[in-house]
Amino acid sequence: MHDPLTATLAQIEQHLMQLSVSLQPEAEFVAGSLETCRQAMAQGRAAFAIPLLQALAKRLPQDARVLQRLGYALHLEQRLIEADEAFSKAIEITPQETGSRFGLAQMRFELGRPAAALFKQAAQSQQDNLDMMRNQAAALATEGDILSAEQLLTSTLTMHPDWLDGHKVLATLRWTSGDRAHFADSYAAACKTQPRNAALWLAWFSNLAQTRNWPAAQTILDAAEQQLGTTPAITVARLFIASESGDDHAATTLFDQTRHIQGEVINLCRIRYLLRQRRPQEAQEIALSLITGPSAALFWPYLSVIWRLTKDERALWLDNPEAFIQHCDVGMSQAELDELASVLRTLHTAQAPYIEQSVRGGTQTDRSVLLRHEPILQLARQRLLAAIRAYIAELPAADHGHPLLGVPRNHLLIEGSWSVRLLQQGYNVPHTHPMGWLSTAFYVSLPAPAQLGPAPAGHIEFGTPPTELGLELPPYRHIEPRAGRLAIFPSTMWHGTVPFNDGERLVIAFDIRRPRY
Repeated sequence: MHDPLTATLAQIEQHLMQLSVSLQPEAEFVAGSLETCRQAMAQGRAAFAIPLLQALAKRLPQDARVLQRLGYALHLEQRLIEADEAFSKAIEITPQETGSRFGLAQMRFELGRPAAALFKQAAQSQQDNLDMMRNQAAALATEGDILSAEQLLTSTLTMHPDWLDGHKVLATLRWTSGDRAHFADSYAAACKTQPRNAALWLAWFSNLAQTRNWPAAQTILDAAEQQLGTTPAITVARLFIASESGDDHAATTLFDQTRHIQGEVINLCRIRYLLRQRRPQEAQEIALSLITGPSAALFWPYLSVIWRLTKDERALWLDNPEAFIQHCDVGMSQAELDELASVLRTLHTAQAPYIEQSVRGGTQTDRSVLLRHEPILQLARQRLLAAIRAYIAELPAADHGHPLLGVPRNHLLIEGSWSVRLLQQGYNVPHTHPMGWLSTAFYVSLPAPAQLGPAPAGHIEFGTPPTELGLELPPYRHIEPRAGRLAIFPSTMWHGTVPFNDGERLVIAFDIRRPRY
């Protein structure tokens, strides 16, 4: 059978060999090399394209196309400082080329450098590029100009009321700035303009439902139904409210009405409802049918709960807390930790945590802190990834079908990294990280022991499911926070933190992406 990936990698090797013996590559060869690299990047193998692109850039230092493609490949491999250099050189050659300008703006933004003006320049030739508008607004906000960010999003949404991503960004910006009364107003205005747009109504509902304001979410569904009639999506949304708010009578009726409907949201509703009803065997039947699909990471944590409730030995196979939950010291000095804490505190500018996140009594940063340009964050990234590699080296042998052990272990990329700053009585509710493979908590600064309170105050605990499920399952174990300590665990593992008395608990958390090779 023809394997497109194998063919692409073989072509890269062939192009590299030809380039090594060619004095001056011809235009056709360069075009073919760039196309092969594009295919490798699309297939998730940017790392294999980089050597060819670097060789081309060395041979053709004035070819902006090569530099731009190199910049995007380096970005995919999270080599942002090198990507920034490649885009900068490309712009020197072709100053008005939009792709390179956008790439440079994106690198500066992710590196934590000023980028709003660069996004604005890049957008001048593409006024309807909504991704550029979104990123420009995000850059303005992180540079402290919240008002301009709101104005840009609001004006763009006036012209594009069906821009769902823009509504979400604006609502998040308002919520984290402390505006809980009007954070979702843009959805209301858009639904007046496009009352038959079902996606808008459901996005508005979803935004309100994340706040667990069930009456407000119900009101939106009532208004949507007046415009659209009773649709399967609205019925599923009503089921979500009934199940999550504890209205068992309504939930039972709605489950009967939606037996024919399949989908990620409704299956999660069914599993959570059945667990609340102490019907784990029925929940297991649903979850087992979904752990081989694209959303498997959403359902493995519920199988953990189900198997623990039913005393199934597969719970130990899945979670193996003695082997999979580990901690280590990453070797950062107190002076380095103090410098790291100082930098992180400057990034905690939000007035409230994100709606969808687990933080209670604190704040969480945006973007990926371990990809930023500050030397102390670059050092932290180096030390933390070294600790991850050591953890992976000690894992048990490969086990096909296991969410942690059943994947390759070589190509490590950060899926996301952020800082959480918890204050007096702050904590994280139990949750999992469905976008990750491995998850972590790195302790940077902690309250004095007298402030923290008696153990397990401030500890991270593993295995306890969300409290709203009403299940009596004790944690597998706790890890005591210590400055310089890194906790590592599977992303499918339920975890949360215990409130503490007083002071500041400052951490970096990050996920490792599920490896593909």
